[in-house]
Amino acid sequence: MLTGVKLMVKYPSGSLAAFRKTAKKPKVRKSYQHRKGVNFSDRGMTLEQQINESNKYYLQEEIAVVHKKPTPIQIVKVDYPKRSKAVIREAYFRQASTTDYNGVYKGYYLDFEAKETKNKTNFPLKNFHEHQIFHLDECLKQQGICFTIIGFTSLERYFVTPASFVIHAWNTKDKSSMTLQEIEDHSIEIKSGFHPTLPYLIAVDHFIADRKVNNGK
Repeated sequence: MLTGVKLMVKYPSGSLAAFRKTAKKPKVRKSYQHRKGVNFSDRGMTLEQQINESNKYYLQEEIAVVHKKPTPIQIVKVDYPKRSKAVIREAYFRQASTTDYNGVYKGYYLDFEAKETKNKTNFPLKNFHEHQIFHLDECLKQQGICFTIIGFTSLERYFVTPASFVIHAWNTKDKSSMTLQEIEDHSIEIKSGFHPTLPYLIAVDHFIADRKVNNGK
C-alpha cells in the first residue's frame, strides 16, 4: 500500500497537434552510429535516467521506439488541494510488473530489465524477481530480443547481458549471484556518453547479427 506519498503519474498528451509538422520533403535518416571519443561518464544520473535519456534520443532521431512500462496501480484515495492538481494519497499495485522496458528496433521486438548494484565483484540474482525471469523466457520463445542492462555503479561500468544467460544463472542450483567475470564473459560492455547517454543499441546490433548468422540469414 502506498500511503502518505505524493505520487505523480504522467501520461502522454495524446494530442494530434503535438505530431503535426509543416509539410516538407521527407528526410533520409542516416544509419545510426555512436559518437566516438566522447565520454561524459554518467553525469550523476541513475541507470534508469540514462536509459530514459537514451530512449528520448533514439525516438527523436527515429532510430527506435522504446518506452519504460508503467506500473499498474489501483487508486483508492485522491485529494485535490488545488483545482488544477490532484494528489494520490492511497494506491495499491494491481499486479506484479514484468520488465522495465519494451519497444521495437529494426523490426525486432525488444524487452529488457535494468538493474544496478554497488557491488564490485558480483551481481546478486535476488535483484531479479521470478516473474521477470519467466517473462523474459516467454518473450525469447516468441523470438524477441531480450536482455538486461546491468550497472556496476561503484565501477561506473555497464553491461548488456543476454536474457538467456541470466535465465540460465537463475535456474542454476545453489547459485546466488553472477560474478563480474561471468558478466564480462557473456555480455557486451557499453560506455556512458553524450548522445545517446547509454548506447545500448550497439549491443542489440550484435545480438541481431548473431541471430542472423545462427538462422543462416
